[in-house]
Amino acid sequence: MQSKEPIQLDDRIYLIDGFDLGVADRTGSYIIMEEELTIIETGPSPSVKHIKNGLDALGLSLDQVKYIIVTHIHLDHAGGTGLLLQQCPNAKVVVHPKGERHLINPRKLAAGARAIYGDSFSELFEPIIPVPEDRLLVKGEGDTLRVGSTCTLEFLDTPGHARHHFSIYDPISNGMFTGDTVGVRYEHLIREGIDLFLPSTSPNHFDPNAMHDSIKRMLDKHLDRIYYGHFGMTKKTTKALIQVAEWLDIFVEEGEQVVAEGKGYDELSTRLLNRVKAYLHDFGVSDDHDVYILINLDMQVCALGIIDYFQKIKQ
Repeated sequence: MQSKEPIQLDDRIYLIDGFDLGVADRTGSYIIMEEELTIIETGPSPSVKHIKNGLDALGLSLDQVKYIIVTHIHLDHAGGTGLLLQQCPNAKVVVHPKGERHLINPRKLAAGARAIYGDSFSELFEPIIPVPEDRLLVKGEGDTLRVGSTCTLEFLDTPGHARHHFSIYDPISNGMFTGDTVGVRYEHLIREGIDLFLPSTSPNHFDPNAMHDSIKRMLDKHLDRIYYGHFGMTKKTTKALIQVAEWLDIFVEEGEQVVAEGKGYDELSTRLLNRVKAYLHDFGVSDDHDVYILINLDMQVCALGIIDYFQKIKQ
């Protein structure tokens, strides 16, 4: 798939489409053009070539990259870290304390993704290359990273989607790079004037209470921008955060009902999809809209996480 031109968000931040899952506007990498050139999120390994092409289009080279930051270590956000790092000789990788060991030895992480994606795993994610320990920087709650003479990024521990998840606050734009903690932004709908922000409740660390706490932290920051792992940036920060919190309650309510009925994730994913379709019908979105390629997959993965959560709290 041919790379797209980087999307300019302002005079210092660009978004490169990584074509995760072979789909445009799904997963992206953010380029912060400060003195210490910084990339936030790598996507999976097949996205690395798009990152390189995007940097080329910006007149930048891989040896200029100083920091590669991953919000969490799920493969659709960090699976390409080892591969990208091999091509960035001057870079360090910044990761949450609970994610460090998985970048050093990604075997367990790969096995979990393989169980979900089955025969598609190799095409979507390989190669998965370990990151040398001496090229890792661990950042946790309240830690900072100076990337320019006027820019110091701040790290916030933001669990809910995963325990190894932080978000990165950029004081210059008053924006937050949120990975998956506060949900998914559906560019395919937003460019048609329909705002949709859904939670990402994938296994195996999903915790609705922690996710609500992370959403509240974002609300309390009065952000001007949210930069999503999936996909792009919104300036409608309050609307987006309130909507994702409302959908989170709906998802958990549906999951609780399905579990009470003794049914499983197939039933839950169908119910979640139907709830979203009913909502989008009111905006004139047809059931054959391209966005459902992504929403259908997301609801399947969300259902797995919700069922897993209820099974754990029963134990």
